[in-house]
Amino acid sequence: MQTHTQPPGPSSRRTLTTVEVPLRPAVVPRLLPAVAAALAGGDALLPLPSSPAAMRDELIGEFAPRRPLEDDVAFIVPTSGSTGRPKGALLSAAAVRASAEATLERLGGPGRWLLALPATHIAGLMVLARSVIAGREPVAVDLSGGFDPELFAAASVQVFAGGGRRYTALVPRQLRTLLDAGGAPLSALTGYDAVLVGGAATDGALLDRARKAGVEVVTTYGMTETCGGCVYDGVPLDGARVELAADGRIRLAGPMLASGYRLRPDLAPAFDGGWFTTSDLGSLDDDGRLTVLGRADDVAVSGGENVPLTAVDLAVASHPDVAEALSVAVPDAEWGERIVVAVVPADAARPPSLDSVRAHIRVRHPVAYAPKELHVLDALPTLPGGKTDRRALAARLGLEDA
Repeated sequence: MQTHTQPPGPSSRRTLTTVEVPLRPAVVPRLLPAVAAALAGGDALLPLPSSPAAMRDELIGEFAPRRPLEDDVAFIVPTSGSTGRPKGALLSAAAVRASAEATLERLGGPGRWLLALPATHIAGLMVLARSVIAGREPVAVDLSGGFDPELFAAASVQVFAGGGRRYTALVPRQLRTLLDAGGAPLSALTGYDAVLVGGAATDGALLDRARKAGVEVVTTYGMTETCGGCVYDGVPLDGARVELAADGRIRLAGPMLASGYRLRPDLAPAFDGGWFTTSDLGSLDDDGRLTVLGRADDVAVSGGENVPLTAVDLAVASHPDVAEALSVAVPDAEWGERIVVAVVPADAARPPSLDSVRAHIRVRHPVAYAPKELHVLDALPTLPGGKTDRRALAARLGLEDA
């Protein structure tokens, strides 16, 4: 942990603390005091990955801990940097508290949390913030060797020992892994009063499977700029507001909104008028329930029809022989763009064929959604926070320059 004293200026009364965050259970005693201090008005916190060193150095260089702090900042949280350059969302203590308190209110009150996600990302960091607000010390899963269902089960025993309400947060691939594991991991999963699942689209078949198994799944939508999830099962948390821009992009507002990005005043228009315009497309039903359709920049145009790649992912993943799916679009002389999909089969000995996937898609979706090419992989590439990485998939398949 390093504390950097600010030069004289409007924020000189406060400093920025950088903490290297391990993927082991030691993350709780290492990071929780800094989270509590930041929420109490102490030094601002910048969580950094303990490895790789190159990523840590890039974030330090980008966010310049020794430069003066922006006003009213408790946390500077790196985004995934999907544009190639990381951004540091500026979150106030009030915003983080508003998010944590609204979550606990929606879920039924304070409880003990299991940290099963990296705390360098907003979903994991908010588990710690909610724990501080609830006054209950969380338990962390050892993620140093990847996500292990048996370690999840073992850590859950500690969570359950104290009684009271129990919560955890996962990404969809972790949920699938626990369901596939069965036994003690599945038994542990069903012991939680709520299992938040977000960070990526979750296909309906996976949700149905989890709920039939007795898992109290709550889908979440949000991002670093909104202190994590602010829409649960399509319904905004108390204080959060949702609307759609003219082009269909989702706009979010509320007390949990970030105030901007570290040292990036040029990006201030993203928070214009107290609303954050996301890169996601959505729809609202008559009751105001939100459905996320996918990223605006993940829409292909194939045969003159707009094809949201997230919708393709979910449609292919609903095939009975597919466990996970991720699609990319590549230029095509005939179609404008063609859809290429990679799948992880439900049974490695029985991978799906392209024809069966196309036939499955065409039952409920336009023919443009049906992929023209299929690749079978052992695992899909992911970002450090667990989200699938479309750009890395294109590179792996040799399609990035197609």
